[in-house]
Amino acid sequence: MLKGTVTMAHGSGGMESSLLMREIFGRRFANATLDRLEDAAVLAPARGGGRVVVSTDSFVVTPLVFAGGDIGKLAVCGTVNDVLMMGAVPTYLTCGFILEEGLELATLDMVAASMARESDAAGVTIVAGDTKVIERRARQGDGSYVSPERRAGAEDATSAPGLFVNTTGIGYLREGIASGSVAAPAAMAARAGDAVIVSGNLGDHHACILSARLGVENGIESDCASLVGVVDALYESGSRVHAMRDVTRGGLATVLGEIAASSGALIELDERSIPVSDEVRAFCGVMGLDPLYMGNEGKMAALVDGEDADGALAAIRSTEQGRDACIVGRVAQGDTGAPGLVMRTRVGGVRRVSVLRGEGLPRIC
Repeated sequence: MLKGTVTMAHGSGGMESSLLMREIFGRRFANATLDRLEDAAVLAPARGGGRVVVSTDSFVVTPLVFAGGDIGKLAVCGTVNDVLMMGAVPTYLTCGFILEEGLELATLDMVAASMARESDAAGVTIVAGDTKVIERRARQGDGSYVSPERRAGAEDATSAPGLFVNTTGIGYLREGIASGSVAAPAAMAARAGDAVIVSGNLGDHHACILSARLGVENGIESDCASLVGVVDALYESGSRVHAMRDVTRGGLATVLGEIAASSGALIELDERSIPVSDEVRAFCGVMGLDPLYMGNEGKMAALVDGEDADGALAAIRSTEQGRDACIVGRVAQGDTGAPGLVMRTRVGGVRRVSVLRGEGLPRIC
């Protein structure tokens, strides 16, 4: 196990920076492209001339390690999933690290190892990156920073060094989409009669992170996972996929509300069909939370042609990450008036569902 801590010298670009590259990042991410140690990666041309898809995201989750994952796993899975949602095959990742001085090198190495494992599992290669070191700053128990003017009186604040990760994902459109024989998924492409499929139980990641911050002991684990297998199975089933989104911050209500607005459609949910585990449902009852607005890191919503719904659901359920998938609603047909999201409740009523307003749980990803 590596000993010592990150110092400001590790961000100098000199010997200590080189040490991080050799002993942690270079060792954990070793591959022919990265081993060149160039300032940029020269990548192979697109397979078959397909169009490139790129997505980037930054991760500031607190705590860094949680039940079911850590910030490294989260960074890889989150970015891979964003590329997948565009109908692309994720192929490359870049990663940038912002380290606070005092961070344990063993912690950094653990995160790098986690990223290496998840990248390998998702079939992507880390080909470039960057590292910066910043001064250590005090934080409160909820992970928020203490302002400079309050720092002198923040003796009781949590001051454990932080770690932030930025990742960029690069992929290529699937062959059928690239050739035009299969429609590309898009938020504006929802059609009347489409089935809305959710790939599994909602709220696990949100409940896990909140439990960790509050010191609540339970068996809830984050759903942090790559959706490569789920999306591959969906397309291999031949289903006509009109829209896909990973259900992260803002929850299912926000994701579907945005799709409805982009498509000018009315999406109708059935509350009885919304998948939530018993433990998360109980946690929500105690905390006053609504699973529709809770963040996830390994779930997606897919809108598929209504005629393909059963086959699409079976394909998703055949995968490890999609075994709890459910059809949770439909895109309304006919003249529906204003677009948006509504839900038929357990008692038979209908209510309008809005996107998340205000701040949800901060630093959840």
